[in-house]
Amino acid sequence: MLSKIHTGVLSRPLITNIQYQLRLSVPSSPLLRQRAYRTRTFSAQTILRSQETQSKADSTHKFIYHAAASFSAKYKRFNPTNDVFHFNPYNRIQTQKKRHKSKRPASGQDAFFISRVGDTNAVAFGIADGVGGWEDSGVDPADFSHSFCDYMASEAYEHRSDATGSSLTARSLMQKGYDDVCQDGSIHAGGSTASIGIASEDGKLEVANLGDSGFVHLRLNAVHSYSEPQTHAFNTPYQLSIVPASMLARAAAFGGAQLCDYPKDADVTQHTLKHGDILVFASDGVWDNLFNQDILRIVSRLMIGLGAWQESDGGILVSNNLLPYTQAEDSTQRPLTLQSALAVEIAGAAKLASMNQRVDGPFAKEVQKYYPQENWHGGKVDDICVIVVVVSEDGKSEAIKSKL
Repeated sequence: MLSKIHTGVLSRPLITNIQYQLRLSVPSSPLLRQRAYRTRTFSAQTILRSQETQSKADSTHKFIYHAAASFSAKYKRFNPTNDVFHFNPYNRIQTQKKRHKSKRPASGQDAFFISRVGDTNAVAFGIADGVGGWEDSGVDPADFSHSFCDYMASEAYEHRSDATGSSLTARSLMQKGYDDVCQDGSIHAGGSTASIGIASEDGKLEVANLGDSGFVHLRLNAVHSYSEPQTHAFNTPYQLSIVPASMLARAAAFGGAQLCDYPKDADVTQHTLKHGDILVFASDGVWDNLFNQDILRIVSRLMIGLGAWQESDGGILVSNNLLPYTQAEDSTQRPLTLQSALAVEIAGAAKLASMNQRVDGPFAKEVQKYYPQENWHGGKVDDICVIVVVVSEDGKSEAIKSKL
């Protein structure tokens, strides 16, 4: 299997044949079916009238972000019940800055974080994919990626605007996380890609993307925007790195070099969000196996099937009230929400595609383009990690309540 590398050398070890079967029960959940039924009782005319009423009201409503993550380590069975993280903005971030290895999610070399920004309703989140090529040097790539995310989560949670009122940016958060990893005496080497987003209370999203993790922004049954991967060469993404001096000297002696990019090299983009938008941030374990249109089909099927997006003669409309979908009602059981259902569906689809040797995914298409002699077909087995954010505008639900 071709894996991300830091030396520029391509290899393809034997693909392990894994027997895997995924049965997702989320879409058929009685709770979500009940929620969808309640929302579908509002007709398109009712929604349009509500939107018209809302447009005349105060337009200073703030945005709320409902987030969840799902993940699966390479060569491990995907468990849709356990391999999911439900974000609660009021949970405290641990004070020790970094988790012990035993406390990390079972996401392999992929890592993620979701955190409230200071005392605001802004949310910071991101994906980091440890560069697997470091294993050849006896380094566990997960140490870099997971510590990197832990440091960024802590920084975002503890952030307070300075005297000038400047806010946290996606690139500055990436820089702070990278600086903390470099100063961590327990991490001597390693590297990671990064895709970091900060969504503010006024509906603005800033993304800093470095490498081949990335995101897609969906709106009303369409791909609204997406990131382009940054690569030095095929399968050699931009990457933040810690490279020991001895390794640099050895590489220089043989006329080579070690890749090391920096947060300043990240692509930074700005986006305006709307009520009902869906953000999907993921590692290349998703993007190597699913096209953007595959992601859109999965999201649209679930959103329309449950009623969060509603079909009408004028096209797709967003339900004014997303709270019945995004908030868990029964705290005595594992929470089941729209965002967690979407994350699990996408992660499960990527897992299945990664082991399907009959259908060529994005990675297979790229190998066939650049290395036709490889005769590569099917998916690419890898760690998988995905964050889903459902965008909700505060005040939309109040408008619908006033109609009841």
